[in-house]
Amino acid sequence: MATDYRPMWKELGLNLENHDKLMEVLGKVYGDIFVSQKNRPQKTDYLDFVMSEVHGLRIKELVDAKKQGRKVVGTYCTFVPEEIILAADAIMVGLCAGADFATEQVDRILPKNLCALIKSTFGFKLGGVCPYLEASDLVVGENTCDGKKKAYEVFKNLVKDLYVMDLPQTKSPQAKELLKSEYVKFISRIEKLTGNKITPEKLRKGIEIVNAKRKAVYRLSETRKNNPVPISGLDSLLVNQIFFYEDPVRFTQQINSLCDELENRVSSRTGSFPENAPRILVSGCPMAVPNWKVPAIVETSGAVIVAEESCVGERGTRNLVEGGSSMDALIDALVDRYLQIDCAIYSPNPDRLSHIREMYKKYKADGVILYGIQFCTPYAVEAMGIEKELENSGIPAIRIETDYSQEDVGQLKTRIQAFIERLTK
Repeated sequence: MATDYRPMWKELGLNLENHDKLMEVLGKVYGDIFVSQKNRPQKTDYLDFVMSEVHGLRIKELVDAKKQGRKVVGTYCTFVPEEIILAADAIMVGLCAGADFATEQVDRILPKNLCALIKSTFGFKLGGVCPYLEASDLVVGENTCDGKKKAYEVFKNLVKDLYVMDLPQTKSPQAKELLKSEYVKFISRIEKLTGNKITPEKLRKGIEIVNAKRKAVYRLSETRKNNPVPISGLDSLLVNQIFFYEDPVRFTQQINSLCDELENRVSSRTGSFPENAPRILVSGCPMAVPNWKVPAIVETSGAVIVAEESCVGERGTRNLVEGGSSMDALIDALVDRYLQIDCAIYSPNPDRLSHIREMYKKYKADGVILYGIQFCTPYAVEAMGIEKELENSGIPAIRIETDYSQEDVGQLKTRIQAFIERLTK
C-alpha cells in the first residue's frame, strides 16, 4: 500500500491542490520520457524509485532529521559548498526550479522578460508546491547574474530565512580572496544555524563524502566515451539532477552499483543506442528537474547525448577538493576547487571554450548543442561567440534558446532534427 504523504505536505504548508496537479503532470511526463526508453540498464530502477518518491520518502527523511535537531539548507547553485554544510551535520538539498508554475502570480512581482529559471523559483514558492523549499531552515542564494541578484531582494520577503552569498566575477587573485572571505562567512552562518562547530576533522569528512559523490559520477561519465553508449543521456542527466537532493552516501553507493552494470555493458558491447547514433555534447545553462524537453527531443530523433557541459553536469562536478590539513588550508582547497567552475558569470571566461573542445574530443562527440534558457544573458552572449569558434574549427554547433513551456516543441524538433541530419552526412 502506498504511503499517504498528504498530512506531511499539509504540515509543511504546501498547497495540496496545486501540488496534486504538479505531481500528476510530473508522473506522466516521467513515464513518457524515461520509462518508455528501450534498452535501459537494469540499475536505473534506482532512478525510477527516487523519482517516484521525489516528494515522498526523501521529504520524510528531511522532516525526520529536523525532528532530531538537524538543519536543512536549500540551495540554487553549484557554488554553495555542500562540504561545509555536511561538516556541521546539516543536510543540503537543491531547490525546485525547472518548470513553469503560478506564472500569473510571478508576473505580478517580476518582469515578464526575466530568466525562466528565476521565475520558476518564484513560481514553486508562490504556488506552494516545493516541499524541499518548505522543509529548508535556511535558503542560500548567490549573486551570480544580475537577474538573481535583484530577484533575491524580492525573494527574501517570501521565505523565512534567506542568506545571499557574494561571488567573484573574475578568476583573479583578488577574486580568490573574495570567494575565501565568503566561504569563511558562510561557515560562521552555518555554525550559527546548527549550533555545531565546524572543525578541520569535520570539514575533511564533508569533503570526503562529496568527493566520493563526484567520483561516482566521473566513473559513470567514463562509460559514456564508449560506442555503443551503455546509458542514455536522459538517464545520465537524471543522475546529475538527483545528485543535488538525494542522500549523498546512498547516492554514491547506488551510482557505483549502476556503474558496475554499465562497465559490464561496455564489455559486452550492449548499448542504449545503436553504434551509429550521432553523438551530441550539450553545453550551457543548467537543467533542473523536470526540465527534460531538449534532451528528450534529441534522443527521440536518433541521436544520443554523451556528455553535459553544464552546472548540472561535468562543469558542476568536474574537480575534486584536494589537499589541506589545517582549517585555513582546507578552506583554500575548497576555494581552489570551486573557482574552477566555468560559469558564464566570469568575464573573461576562456576556460569554458577550452573545456567544451576537450569534452568534444574526450566523448567522441559529433556535434555540440549550446542550450540556453530564455533571457539568460550571460550564457546567451557566450553562446554566440562559442558557436562561431567551434564552427570555425570544424566542430558542428547549434544554439538553442527556450523556456520551460511546450509551445516551441515543434520548432525545436525541426531545428534539432535538421542539425542531427547534418551530422550524418
